[in-house]
Amino acid sequence: MIRLPDASGALRAYTPCTRPLELGRGGPPVSRTVFAAAHVVADPFGNTTPYGPADLDWGATLAFRRHLWAHGLAVAEAMDTAQRGAGLDWPQAAELIRRSAAEARAVGGRIACGAGTDHLAPPYGTLADVTAAYEEQLALVEAQGAQPVLLASRALAAVAAGPDAYREVYGRLLRQSARPVILHWLGPMFDPALEGYWGSADPDVAAGTLLDIVADRPDKVDGVKVSLLDAARERGLRARLPAGVRCYTGDDLNYPGLIEGDTDGHSDALLGVFDPLGPLAAHAVRRLDAGDRRGFRELLEPAVPLSRHLFEPPTRAYRAGVVLLAWLAGHQDHFTMAGGLHAARSLPHLARAYELADGLGLFPDPELAEARMARLLALHGVTP
Repeated sequence: MIRLPDASGALRAYTPCTRPLELGRGGPPVSRTVFAAAHVVADPFGNTTPYGPADLDWGATLAFRRHLWAHGLAVAEAMDTAQRGAGLDWPQAAELIRRSAAEARAVGGRIACGAGTDHLAPPYGTLADVTAAYEEQLALVEAQGAQPVLLASRALAAVAAGPDAYREVYGRLLRQSARPVILHWLGPMFDPALEGYWGSADPDVAAGTLLDIVADRPDKVDGVKVSLLDAARERGLRARLPAGVRCYTGDDLNYPGLIEGDTDGHSDALLGVFDPLGPLAAHAVRRLDAGDRRGFRELLEPAVPLSRHLFEPPTRAYRAGVVLLAWLAGHQDHFTMAGGLHAARSLPHLARAYELADGLGLFPDPELAEARMARLLALHGVTP
């Protein structure tokens, strides 16, 4: 038994799970393409404060990627989940891309890596400066043999005068890309600096601009990652994509229905919540491969309360819960994050994340998870 705090400070007894969910490893799903956006593991003895560049524990960071590949997932590297622009600067992101791409080659894993403009500092310069910044990062990703994800750019959002600026920048990048890319639409709930992306604060108008960009070079667009947390809007955008262009759901709240799909199609996945749910998610999608829609839902729908908890407002703080669960699951030896972001969520929020994940049987060693959660609670003054 462990006592967990709620938001009022009251403590309640919780009896942890004793048997983890048994999920065997398997190959990559074939009916859907499934990327897990992976977190990074900070070096607890390095500079993990908000005042300097991140120090990473490279061994633990790369081991977690091997864990995802071993369960058949593709890895989306150097994305928002990896604290891109929130503790992870471009020099460290570039090194992360190099090392992870090398690991992917060694194990035969699929990898896509974020290329953006985060080495530019405000006031960011001109549209040409933003384009050149994208080109620099795109070149590095392609040189490592990874699939590029053209990340939504704070710099472009700041300097673009309207939709035509987005058409100009993305049109140039698509013309010169060596392989089809994934375009990235990250909503302002994840990053307020991206408000009005694609040149309009109206999501429907913005979607029209994005679709124009895709329609101009569909041969250079593998898919569009949509992280708006709006299932109806994602379905509408998905229905308008050219044939052969995927919609990768980034909706960490509504993903089961979007991935399962309906008579009008389905979404593939590129999700931060598949960092903690990786083995469960891969197993569920393999049920879809076998035509077992009911089995898919029975596995994945019970995870939605955990997902909604991790991504509750302020949504951008979700990484703290993701890293907590990685520590409790034994994937790293500490609960410390680059930039001090382990402090982004309250103790009651973290306790509830533990309870929900434990109830799903996500921890390979429930006793280890309970002991680590008890240590975290004790550190904050919660006694047995």
